Amino acid sequence: MADLITAGLMTLGWRERLALPQLGIGLLKAKLDTGARSSALHVDTLEEFRRDGAVWLRFTMHVGRRQPREICCEAQALDRRTVTDTGGRRTERWFIRSEVHLAGRHFDVDINLTDRRHMLFPMLLGRTALSGRFAVDPARSYTQSRPLNVVTDPS
Repeated sequence: MADLITAGLMTLGWRERLALPQLGIGLLKAKLDTGARSSALHVDTLEEFRRDGAVWLRFTMHVGRRQPREICCEAQALDRRTVTDTGGRRTERWFIRSEVHLAGRHFDVDINLTDRRHMLFPMLLGRTALSGRFAVDPARSYTQSRPLNVVTDPS
């Protein structure tokens, strides 16, 4: 049955490089996690503010390992949702929607903003973002080249 579901899908590794161009992030290492429902992005600071009557979020994060640089991002808040982490702890988190560039494709993903500083990867791409787009082979990693020009994903 699993072969029927993944037939025709591009297979990626458990970790890949992606881009979040709307946030000004050209390259980011991410863990592709079919066990996690939602996607998550590490933020160091987070503040909410209003713009044109809507709630927006301003947040900072550091990208790069050898020479980390701080990136300041702004995105309109999508909503707040309760998320259960792998330890069973439930927390309320802000979500944004952002375009992801991965494996020559781009598509919008709902992403929660949280502190992932103790995690190996600043981004986790969950099964909602992967479903219908990619299969994940846990024996592989970094199967794709760095994000470049991409093709629109019709889904």
